Amino acid sequence: MAYENLIVEKRGPVVRITVNRPEKMNALNVRTREELLAAFEEIGADREIRVVVITGAGDKAFIAGADISEFSGNTVLEQREIMHRSRAFDAMEDCPKPVIAMINGYALGGGCELAMACDIRIASSKAKFGQPEVKLGLIPGGGGTQRLPRLIGESKAMELILTGDMITAEDALRIGLLNQVVAPESLEATTMELANRIAGMSPVALAMAKKAVKNAARMNLATGLEAESDLFALCFASEDKEEGVRAFLEKRKPDFKGK
Repeated sequence: MAYENLIVEKRGPVVRITVNRPEKMNALNVRTREELLAAFEEIGADREIRVVVITGAGDKAFIAGADISEFSGNTVLEQREIMHRSRAFDAMEDCPKPVIAMINGYALGGGCELAMACDIRIASSKAKFGQPEVKLGLIPGGGGTQRLPRLIGESKAMELILTGDMITAEDALRIGLLNQVVAPESLEATTMELANRIAGMSPVALAMAKKAVKNAARMNLATGLEAESDLFALCFASEDKEEGVRAFLEKRKPDFKGK
């Protein structure tokens, strides 16, 4: 589809998605959510893409939240239909390719929720995070009440959601919301270096590993361990597994094909 609010750039095996609404601090409106959903459907089917990086346009905001102007006047049923129709964050989480959030500024409300739907989060030291919905008489509606406790624990998640407080990137790193915090001028280089390093792995193994880790939050331990064993065994059906083992024995770099 033609994107109005996204810039999608393929850089070898890495695709970079930029939410491009800088005049709105990259706030997520319905159109942007629909475009994200469509983009991830295309990415999931593109064998050339191995890793996804998502960021926001400009240097102020990653995504400042939902576009609040769209909330005014909606009925309960209208808003519920909108929320269930545009499940872009679920598509990101379920995408078989690893997804890295490159957080260049404010990540509030829906922006923080989008980041949490990614697999890895790298932030500029000037980034800020929060779930301020309670200050509008609302609650997080894009996964914040579910993903945040799984990342940082129930007690701290409860504090952030009930107060609506904004925290710094360093605080977000300390509580486990982020993987790395870097200087603003190093953000792109650090993120792309990691993305390309991951892209050098077997796409089959990456998809299996991502699914296995996601299962940890969705299954009890016994069921998760059983699923892990099955996913491990499935890797033996791939040409990548044969190439990886052969390259190890021959002391060379493997050439994975994603088959």
